[in-house]
Amino acid sequence: MSDEAQHGFTLLEMVCVLAIIAMLAAVLLPFIPRQTSRSRLQAYALQTATLLKADRNAAIRHQGEVSTLVDAGTRLIQSGATTEMIRIPSDVHFEALLPQTCRHHASLSTISFFANGMSCGGVIELTRLDTGYEVRVNWLTGRIEIVSRSTATN
Repeated sequence: MSDEAQHGFTLLEMVCVLAIIAMLAAVLLPFIPRQTSRSRLQAYALQTATLLKADRNAAIRHQGEVSTLVDAGTRLIQSGATTEMIRIPSDVHFEALLPQTCRHHASLSTISFFANGMSCGGVIELTRLDTGYEVRVNWLTGRIEIVSRSTATN
């Protein structure tokens, strides 16, 4: 035996530890939830309201009509003033209650904003399990609000 004590780990010991960590990660990774969390659902509602407010402000600023596309089939909300879009994940229930006509024209899955700030209104509903948010656009004032609601039944 040598008088000098060895300190530290050998390369073989390090490789074995890394292999064990990799195996544990491979086994545990499928159990990590990949679904939309409550906070992420709230973030989608906030993003939607922000996009709608930006379109309303653009209509007022440019003194013209701006229409936001709300397509529940493709799970897409697209700004009419910019290239911004929000794609809602498939595990979130996405429903839109929109007017069929707006100022005597077909709405075609849109929420329209006008130069005076008014809108034809609409409601976008995002729900996941027991949590839900409604993004409401007032038809008279064009005001946009988020309403939290619980979908749990007693």
